[in-house]
Amino acid sequence: MIQTLDIITINIWSILISLANLVILFFILKRFLYKPFKKMLQQRREAIDKQYEAADAAKCSAEASKKEWEAKLDTAGLEAEAIIKDAEQQAQNRKDNIISEANQKAEGIIRRAESEAELERQKADAEIKTKIAEVSAALAEKMLEREINTDDHRALIDSFINEVGDSNG
Repeated sequence: MIQTLDIITINIWSILISLANLVILFFILKRFLYKPFKKMLQQRREAIDKQYEAADAAKCSAEASKKEWEAKLDTAGLEAEAIIKDAEQQAQNRKDNIISEANQKAEGIIRRAESEAELERQKADAEIKTKIAEVSAALAEKMLEREINTDDHRALIDSFINEVGDSNG
């Protein structure tokens, strides 16, 4: 039984040496592992924070670019509408000008046709008067069976035709 007591006995020196070893090991680990590990964690945290800041800045920049492009698109839409309205207005003006020119040309053609018709009517009236004068001269010469001065006779007939023409016209 004595032997069993040796195993169960507490050796204070052994505990103190083990405890001293543990404290030394703790300080060594703290000095050479914990501080560098903590420093590395701090550096990684700073790097991650910088990445987050860069991502936030990129996001803000992207949003600003998006707003800028949306504004440009809106402006482009307004400019396109203005260009379309301007083109429509120019087309309307051109149409009005073409119609106006066509109306003026048509009126000119109508006036020329009317004036030509009036001239033709006047020529026809003159020819009719001349033929009537000739026929009446021949008729009068035969009726009177005498010789009349042709110029006097023509003057009488022309005055008669003019009086008849004025009373009809």
